[in-house]
Amino acid sequence: MHRAVLALLCAALLAACGGGEDPAAPAAVPPPARLLLDFTPNAVHSGIYLAQARRYDRAAGVALQVRAPGASTDALKLLQAGRTDLAILDIHDIGLARQAGRDVVGVMALVQRPLAAVLAQPGVRTPRALEGRRAGVTGLPSDEAVLRSVVRGAGGDAERVRAVTIGFEAVKALLARRVAAATAFWNVEGVALRARRPGIREFRVDDYGAPAYPELVLAATRRTLRERPDLVRRTVRALARGYDAAGRDRAAAVDALRAGVPGLDRDVLLAQARAVAPAWTAPGRPFGVLDPAVLRAWAAWDLRFGILERPLDVRAAFDTSIAR
Repeated sequence: MHRAVLALLCAALLAACGGGEDPAAPAAVPPPARLLLDFTPNAVHSGIYLAQARRYDRAAGVALQVRAPGASTDALKLLQAGRTDLAILDIHDIGLARQAGRDVVGVMALVQRPLAAVLAQPGVRTPRALEGRRAGVTGLPSDEAVLRSVVRGAGGDAERVRAVTIGFEAVKALLARRVAAATAFWNVEGVALRARRPGIREFRVDDYGAPAYPELVLAATRRTLRERPDLVRRTVRALARGYDAAGRDRAAAVDALRAGVPGLDRDVLLAQARAVAPAWTAPGRPFGVLDPAVLRAWAAWDLRFGILERPLDVRAAFDTSIAR
């Protein structure tokens, strides 16, 4: 009897010790998901940092590693070289990359409308008034297309506008009154200018003939989609959750961004968040969704205004099945 009781006790102890997880053992580390931003971190990226701060990435099964671009960073080269798993790209850059034979694929929209605009001096009441005046552009093909589209959409003659290359100095050029207008992003430069010159005019490109295309798109290579589809899907899931939370609590998202990128001005970020948060979604369209009809309209617009030289195969350039 004593031997039987002892045997049962030993069996119970062994089961307790060896039959389950050791609570002291380290948890499995999820695979890293390296994400390259498109621009200096600002409020449009706050949902990414909130996903990190609240560990939505870990819950989805990945560990986000977010990197801001340097002055000479070429996101497309880093993607193709496998030095980043995912990158946020301007949608026009995806089109140009596909045109050049690079097999990058858009998988999720960060915003559901263009961020591009023509910012103008307070006295410029309509884009038509830019005829015969100086308008600054960065030198990128998409900027000149935005300028022409906005002027034409207002009934003006875009050929009569004196486009001058100013690089990425729209704020300085407008404050110094070197130009009557300049192309820029309304969610960053537009916010900065309105804070310093409240009467600044803002002509958003989708208010003047352009379709409501998603300006910023999360992209991967076809090889990554083929070899590591779970990594992409899990990342998309984590980011969607981060942006859903950011839409409900912009202040928390801004604080997460500042924790991840020390030194950013909270008031500026809050102003940016107020401006851009409504663009994270569209009526009847959850965060991240890539709408094929919208993408086709965008590709046609890019072709019409000379950003693309030939029609784009939208189905090959975007995977609309991942973010739903």
